[in-house]
Amino acid sequence: MSPVLSLRGTTKRFGDHTALDAVDLDVAEGEVVVVIGPSGSGKSTLVRCVHQLESVDGGGMYLDGELLGYSEHRGALRPLTPRGTAAQRRRVGMVFQQFNLFPHFSALRNVSEAPRRVHGRTAGEAEREATALLDRVGLGDRLHHYPRQLSGGQQQRVAIARALATRPRILLFDEPTSALDPELVEEVLGVLRGLARDGLTMVVVTHEMAFAREVADRVVFMEAGRIVETGPPAQIFGSPRSERLHSFLSRHTREVPA
Repeated sequence: MSPVLSLRGTTKRFGDHTALDAVDLDVAEGEVVVVIGPSGSGKSTLVRCVHQLESVDGGGMYLDGELLGYSEHRGALRPLTPRGTAAQRRRVGMVFQQFNLFPHFSALRNVSEAPRRVHGRTAGEAEREATALLDRVGLGDRLHHYPRQLSGGQQQRVAIARALATRPRILLFDEPTSALDPELVEEVLGVLRGLARDGLTMVVVTHEMAFAREVADRVVFMEAGRIVETGPPAQIFGSPRSERLHSFLSRHTREVPA
């Protein structure tokens, strides 16, 4: 079976800095890939490129075999129009570090707005689905609350429900707990655990090593824009092959491999 997401030689530069250096990565249907690594390693750039918030400078990215960001015209590649980019982006859900909710919309409307405005669903259908999604993330009793009336963890759960509302092929998470107080982190990680059990295809960038160990089907360790090591959690956390990964884990986990 072809991967849902495939990166081939994906490269991204910011001036003289190479943020992604010829990255190759496949994500299979229903797989949870957790990306770890030090700050500045390219983790966030990777998911931002997949969501086409950043353009790539080399290589290609494919969603269900379709090239992202470009179309072929007379044997040459050219950037997609904004409409074409928006159409591809609707198939990729993204949850950011910051919640980015509309402050003047209730939780229900934050979740139902895009399906109604962008995907053409009726108001009734969009609200029914939004209600079910908010209940799924544990906020069935907060439908009519505004962001200012919600905790940070609750706002992030609304953001997750909003990403799910577009029925994406893949969900991307960019440090979804980094803006939360420590006591609110677990409620968001609990939602992600539930999504993983439901078989959603996800790429999660995180510093939460215990979460990566527990939920990931595969862990990817990045440094300096490259994938240094990848494998199942038992290998990554129990028997790291590279000295660099061993060093990273020794600073970020209590359980240090021998």
